[in-house]
Amino acid sequence: MDKKKFAFDKTNFILLAVGMLVVILGFILMTGSSTTETAFQPDIFSVRRIKVAPVVCFFGFIFMIYGVVRKPKAE
Repeated sequence: MDKKKFAFDKTNFILLAVGMLVVILGFILMTGSSTTETAFQPDIFSVRRIKVAPVVCFFGFIFMIYGVVRKPKAE
Protein backbone atom coordinates (compact mmCIF):
# COMPACT_ATOMS: atom_id res chain seq x y z
CA MET A 1 0.00 0.00 0.00
CA ASP A 2 1.37 3.40 -1.02
CA LYS A 3 1.94 5.82 1.83
CA LYS A 4 0.46 9.28 1.29
CA LYS A 5 2.86 12.18 0.99
CA PHE A 6 2.36 14.80 3.67
CA ALA A 7 4.12 18.14 3.98
CA PHE A 8 5.11 17.38 7.59
CA ASP A 9 6.33 14.23 9.21
CA LYS A 10 6.34 13.23 12.87
CA THR A 11 9.56 15.14 13.58
CA ASN A 12 8.09 18.38 12.22
CA PHE A 13 5.12 18.10 14.54
CA ILE A 14 7.38 17.37 17.51
CA LEU A 15 9.52 20.42 16.69
CA LEU A 16 6.40 22.59 16.44
CA ALA A 17 5.09 21.31 19.77
CA VAL A 18 8.41 21.91 21.54
CA GLY A 19 8.62 25.40 20.03
CA MET A 20 5.10 26.18 21.23
CA LEU A 21 5.97 24.99 24.75
CA VAL A 22 9.06 27.23 24.77
CA VAL A 23 6.94 30.22 23.68
CA ILE A 24 4.37 29.47 26.40
CA LEU A 25 7.22 29.24 28.94
CA GLY A 26 8.45 32.66 27.79
CA PHE A 27 5.00 34.17 28.30
CA ILE A 28 4.78 32.58 31.75
CA LEU A 29 8.14 34.16 32.61
CA MET A 30 6.69 37.57 31.65
CA THR A 31 3.83 37.33 34.14
CA GLY A 32 3.86 38.95 37.54
CA SER A 33 2.37 41.71 39.59
CA SER A 34 1.38 44.92 37.84
CA THR A 35 1.67 48.57 38.74
CA THR A 36 -1.54 50.40 39.62
CA GLU A 37 -2.28 54.10 40.01
CA THR A 38 -1.81 53.86 43.77
CA ALA A 39 1.05 51.36 44.08
CA PHE A 40 4.25 51.14 42.04
CA GLN A 41 5.76 47.69 41.62
CA PRO A 42 9.46 47.85 40.63
CA ASP A 43 9.25 44.15 39.69
CA ILE A 44 7.86 45.16 36.29
CA PHE A 45 11.41 46.15 35.33
CA SER A 46 13.06 42.91 36.48
CA VAL A 47 15.63 41.21 34.24
CA ARG A 48 13.43 38.12 34.02
CA ARG A 49 10.49 40.06 32.60
CA ILE A 50 12.37 42.47 30.31
CA LYS A 51 15.29 40.43 28.97
CA VAL A 52 15.01 36.70 29.69
CA ALA A 53 11.35 36.11 28.79
CA PRO A 54 11.43 37.87 25.38
CA VAL A 55 14.61 35.98 24.42
CA VAL A 56 12.99 32.68 25.41
CA CYS A 57 9.92 33.56 23.29
CA PHE A 58 12.14 34.56 20.37
CA PHE A 59 13.99 31.23 20.44
CA GLY A 60 10.66 29.43 20.66
CA PHE A 61 9.40 31.22 17.54
CA ILE A 62 12.67 30.50 15.71
CA PHE A 63 12.34 26.83 16.70
CA MET A 64 8.78 26.77 15.35
CA ILE A 65 9.89 28.37 12.07
CA TYR A 66 12.56 25.67 11.74
CA GLY A 67 9.90 23.04 12.38
CA VAL A 68 7.84 24.45 9.51
CA VAL A 69 10.64 24.83 6.95
CA ARG A 70 12.39 21.54 7.76
CA LYS A 71 12.06 19.16 4.86
CA PRO A 72 10.99 15.63 5.78
CA LYS A 73 13.45 12.90 4.88
CA ALA A 74 12.44 10.81 1.85
CA GLU A 75 12.00 7.11 2.52
